[in-house]
Amino acid sequence: MAALRRGPHEILGNIVKLHHQKWNPDENPEDTFRYIEINSVSRETGEASFSKLPIKKAPSRAQLTVQKDDIIISLTRPHHGSIAQINESLDGCIASTGFAVLREIKDPTLNRTYLYFVLRSQLCLQQMLQRSSGGNYPAITTDQLMRILIPIPQSSIQNHIASFMQSAYAQKKQKKQEADALLDSIGDYVLQELGIEMPVTEEKKRFVVYAGEIEGRFDPLYMSNISHIRNLKTPYPLTRLRKLLIQKPQYGANERAIDGNPETDVRYIRITDIDDYGNLLEDWKTAEAIHSKYLLEENDVLFARSGSAGRTFIYKNELGKAIFAGYLIRFKFDPSKVNPSFVFHYTLTTIYKLWIQSIQRTSVQANINSKEFQSLEIPLPPLDVQNRIVEEVNKRLARVAELRREANAIVEQVKERVERILLTESYLCFVQ
Repeated sequence: MAALRRGPHEILGNIVKLHHQKWNPDENPEDTFRYIEINSVSRETGEASFSKLPIKKAPSRAQLTVQKDDIIISLTRPHHGSIAQINESLDGCIASTGFAVLREIKDPTLNRTYLYFVLRSQLCLQQMLQRSSGGNYPAITTDQLMRILIPIPQSSIQNHIASFMQSAYAQKKQKKQEADALLDSIGDYVLQELGIEMPVTEEKKRFVVYAGEIEGRFDPLYMSNISHIRNLKTPYPLTRLRKLLIQKPQYGANERAIDGNPETDVRYIRITDIDDYGNLLEDWKTAEAIHSKYLLEENDVLFARSGSAGRTFIYKNELGKAIFAGYLIRFKFDPSKVNPSFVFHYTLTTIYKLWIQSIQRTSVQANINSKEFQSLEIPLPPLDVQNRIVEEVNKRLARVAELRREANAIVEQVKERVERILLTESYLCFVQ
């Protein structure tokens, strides 16, 4: 176990109290509640979000009431840094019992924001890992968490660290917003190039459908939305995906995800690894068994069939060897008919999202099968037009990647500066 020497420091349990206030669903004034689970906290930024759930579907782990300025720490894989400080928008949310909630600061000279940032530093995250137990999913008990050592420099240094860390994250947030705005512009650009203008729809409680327009399914939302989609004006023919394939779609592997080595192992891509823009997230996993029939090839397009149904991803060889999971479907497109990247970029448009909203079947969770995806109609311009659209979108995506690199670099540089300050000031030194 690592120990600390030289300079003022204190164990966490001596400077802050754990919060244990339980939530009683029976006393909730509304039919819904705001729930923060482990996955709701960004490991990258520390920002937390909530899901609004019906009281009757409250999971058993939804028990802890949190308030503004609380610090919540994931007890599962704590070294990943799923640590957040509750802001005003999250005040009154219900947190999972998978979090430790820190509330009352015992030392009045301790800067709460400094404590939050130092908990997210490698100096503390490594201590959490060392005090954790378990294989693929190491977890730390609250007792062990409260034993980690926190460097306590003088107030001026605490305030200095808190100030420039806040500034760095503010700059990162601004660049992220720029990147997101650029991503959001892609769908509108694609529609514009296809000569499509989305109509302003009015909510109608009655509408007319002719028998010839019904294809095996008849429900109000589906028929209303499909009618809007088919009535869109475009100079290009609407073509079903099934006419653009070189082989039948393939469902992915049903293997358990495990930790792996990105340098030597094959990545296992799951729905939860893909964001709304088709980017891969950081939670790198491999699978217990790797079967060659699931190995992805250049320009394979994956469609999510369940959960975040309709979410898409296009594979490129530069990402390294990868297979895909069972709730994803692989589509291989004929390059003589369509540029696979064009299909992928089309899935970022509002028309595609409207189609997803219409076609998905909701039971416990939304679901779209392979046959339904093949029925998707897309405007199909000549290949030279498709390629021009793809080229412009790729330029925008390159700028998005650049903004994200700049954003990450800002925070990483400041983190390194914090580590140097703490070490140079001799406030924190590890000895084995």
